[in-house]
Amino acid sequence: MHFDVLIQRGNVYDGRGDAAQRVDIGIVGRSITAIGALEASSAKVVLDADGLAVAPGFIDTHTHSDVAAFQDERHLALRAASVLQGVTTAISGNCGFSPFPFVPEHRADLESQSAVVFGQVRERWDGLTAYRDAIERRGLLSNIAPLIGHGALRAGIAGNGREISPNDKEAMNAALATALADGAYGLSTGLIYAPGMFADRDELIDLARTAARAGRPYVSHIRGESVSLFDALDEALAIGRRSGASVHISHHKAAGRDNWGRTSETLQRIDAARSSGIDVWLDVYPYVYGSTLLSALLPPWVHIGGVSSLVARLGDSSVRQRIADELSEEAWENMARAAGWDGILIASCPGDPDVEGRSIAEIADLRHREAPDVVFDLLVAQRGAVMMNVRLMSEPDVRNVLRHPNSMIGSDGIPLPGKPHPRLAGTFARVLGRYVREERVLDLSVAIKKMTSMPAGRFSLRGRGELVVGASADVVVFDPATVLDLATFENPLAPPRGIRDVLLNGAVVVRNGLLTGTRPGEVLTPN
Repeated sequence: MHFDVLIQRGNVYDGRGDAAQRVDIGIVGRSITAIGALEASSAKVVLDADGLAVAPGFIDTHTHSDVAAFQDERHLALRAASVLQGVTTAISGNCGFSPFPFVPEHRADLESQSAVVFGQVRERWDGLTAYRDAIERRGLLSNIAPLIGHGALRAGIAGNGREISPNDKEAMNAALATALADGAYGLSTGLIYAPGMFADRDELIDLARTAARAGRPYVSHIRGESVSLFDALDEALAIGRRSGASVHISHHKAAGRDNWGRTSETLQRIDAARSSGIDVWLDVYPYVYGSTLLSALLPPWVHIGGVSSLVARLGDSSVRQRIADELSEEAWENMARAAGWDGILIASCPGDPDVEGRSIAEIADLRHREAPDVVFDLLVAQRGAVMMNVRLMSEPDVRNVLRHPNSMIGSDGIPLPGKPHPRLAGTFARVLGRYVREERVLDLSVAIKKMTSMPAGRFSLRGRGELVVGASADVVVFDPATVLDLATFENPLAPPRGIRDVLLNGAVVVRNGLLTGTRPGEVLTPN
C-alpha cells in the first residue's frame, strides 16, 4: 500500500480507553487506511513517533470559537490556540450564543446579544447554511461542530425583550428545526445571560422536544452554579425528563466559597438521574477560574432589553446605587459576592487595554473609585464588550468532576484579544501534564477517552474520536513525559509543551509544534 502520511513506531491509543499498542498508522487522503507494521518506503510523509503517544485528535466539547476564523492575521495566536494543543474539532455555539439565526427585523438584537462574546466581528447569518459557507471560505485550523444557541434564537427571532408571544415561540421552534435539519449538533442554553435568563421552563422544554425529535442533545449552562446550583441542576434534569432530550451540563462546577466541596452532591444527583433513565453527561475545564461577560455580575433586571438598555440604565446614578446595594446580597446568582473584587480580573477590554489582567480591586485602587463603579464605568465606556476571569471553584472540586465517568473535557475558550483565560491555549495539555502525569487524577488512556471517543459519541461525530481503519485522519502526536500547559494569566496564549504533530482531515497542520500553514478544517454535519 502507498500512503500520503505514515505515523511510525508510536504508542497508539485508539481513544476507547484501551492500553496503547506500538503500531504504525497509514493515511490516504482524509482517512486512516491501515494500522499495523507498515513500510516507511511506501509513504510520501513519514512522522517518526518513537517514544511518543499517538491519539485521535482532541474534541473540545465547549468552545466559543464560532467566528474566530474572521479575526485578521494579527490575531493568529488566538485562532491557533486550540490546534496547537491538539484540538481538531470544536463544539461551538455554547451557552446560548451562536452567530445565527435571525429575521431581518431582529438582526440588531442578535448582534447586541452575541457581540460581547464574538467581539468586533460583525458578521451574522440568517441560518446555519449561510454561516457554514462563509466560515469555510475563511480557512479553518480545526473542524467546527455548531450548536444553535437559545439566546440567539430568542434575540434573533423574537428580540431582546423579557416577554415573548406564542407566535414568537412558534417561530423559534421552526428556526430551531431548520437549523437542526441543516446540521446543527444540538440546542444550547445560557440561562444566566439575557435574553435566555427570561425563558421559563415550559419554553425550554418545548424547544428541547424539537431537539429530541432530531436526536440532538440539550446542552445547558444552567441557571445558576452557586446559590441556586441544585435548583438549576434539577431544572436541567427535569427538562431532559419531560422533553425526552439527552442532557449535557456545561462546565460543571460548584461556584463560590460557600459551595466548595459540593460537587460530590451534584455528581450523586447526576448519577441518580442517569439511573432513572435520563441520558445526562457533563464537561469540565481544569481551572479554578472561570471566564465570562463582565455584565454577568449585574442583577437580572438590569439586562432587560439587551445591551443598549443595560448601558442606558448605568447612566442613572440611582440605578447604580440600587445595583451596588444588591451586589452585597445572596438572593441571586451573584458572582461578585462569590469571587470578591480581588478574584475578578479583566480579560478583554479593547477600548481600555490598560485594565486587562488587573483585578477590579486593583483598578478601583488605581482610579480612586469604588469597585462597583469600576464595573459600571467599564461597561458604559465599552458598551458592554468587556470580559472577565473570575475565581469561582476549588481545586478538589475540579479533580472530582474530572474523575467522574461521564465527564469530558471542554475548554470554554473565548478567543478574544487581550488577556483571555489561559484555558483557551492550555486546557488539554494541562489535563495530560498536570492531572495525568503529575497528580495521577486520571489514567492517560482514560483522559484520552474523555477527549476523543466520549465526546465523539456524545455529539454524534461519527468517524472521529477513534484511531481505526476508515476513520477520519484526525491525529495528535505528543510526548506524555513532557506535555504541559504553559499558558498563564500573564501570558495566556503561550503554546503548550510536548504537543508535536497534529493532523486534521488527513493534512498535517502542526509539525514539530509549529503551524504548517494549511487550513483544512470544515463545519461538520451530523451523519
